[in-house]
Amino acid sequence: MATVTVSPIHFEDYSGLQFERLVFAYHVRVGWRNLIWHGQSGGDQGRDISGIEPFDDQPSRKTIIQCANRGTLTLAKAKGDMSKAVKATGGTPDAFRFVSRGAVSDTGRTRIEQAAAALGIAHVTIWSGVEFEENLRLRAEYLLHRFVQGVEFPDAETAIHKFVDDFPELSDGDALQLMAAVFDRPAFRTPFHQESSLPAFQQAIEDTIGALNTGVWRTREGDEIRRIPSIHHLRDQRIRTVLDKVVRQVDELRRIFVTRLKEGEIKHCGCGQPDCPTYMLTHRVADELDKARQKILTTFRSVHASFRVNLR
Repeated sequence: MATVTVSPIHFEDYSGLQFERLVFAYHVRVGWRNLIWHGQSGGDQGRDISGIEPFDDQPSRKTIIQCANRGTLTLAKAKGDMSKAVKATGGTPDAFRFVSRGAVSDTGRTRIEQAAAALGIAHVTIWSGVEFEENLRLRAEYLLHRFVQGVEFPDAETAIHKFVDDFPELSDGDALQLMAAVFDRPAFRTPFHQESSLPAFQQAIEDTIGALNTGVWRTREGDEIRRIPSIHHLRDQRIRTVLDKVVRQVDELRRIFVTRLKEGEIKHCGCGQPDCPTYMLTHRVADELDKARQKILTTFRSVHASFRVNLR
């Protein structure tokens, strides 16, 4: 497999406005609703961005996002922003998210959380630059590529929405049809007792999770095959919730494989060749993995039966 070196992003090379545009575009991409970019017009009252953060298993949160393209997110800066936001029109938010260019120590996080609690803010998320980059790579990688390649992000909120969406006119049915392609592969069809390369299977599972979350479908060598809609393109919240479940089930399939490998129920054939792809596994594990794959396909089919998507 080819070795790919990923260099960290130097956010300090970009202006505060560029950083805010990227933060706003990321939250558009991952499906936040009613996003408003307050900082764009000045007088943000401690609110660069506000929006509704969706959750599958709990109520949505009215959340303020504050961008800090600086080396250190200080307690004074965080307290000042939260205090102004609480006093702004709309009242106390349910949650506050800081996206900082620099690192934030555990002590600093604790103090900011305590300051938030004192203001009546129940939830605080603090992302360092490294954490923000990890989330971008996981859920909006193509935005990060555009950013570092110098592609200018639009100024207006509505233009950013269009810029972020690779498939603006696609119906949910059409999106599911394209997404179904990631399951039309040997990793989801070949019975495990016939599988000749379990390392290739594991890589295919990793690629499937990435494709559903980011819309970037890659080969096992890391080369991009093509773009497909991601979960975040789906408009129907019910369908999105089911697709989130599919991703969790695919991740559970990966977890089973890794666990059984550590336990020795999946093991190398013993030929002594370091590059040999052949592994041995017990009938019990083969059945367990087959059932986990079937659960994934059954869940995926459940949301698009009405769209007549033909998934083998």
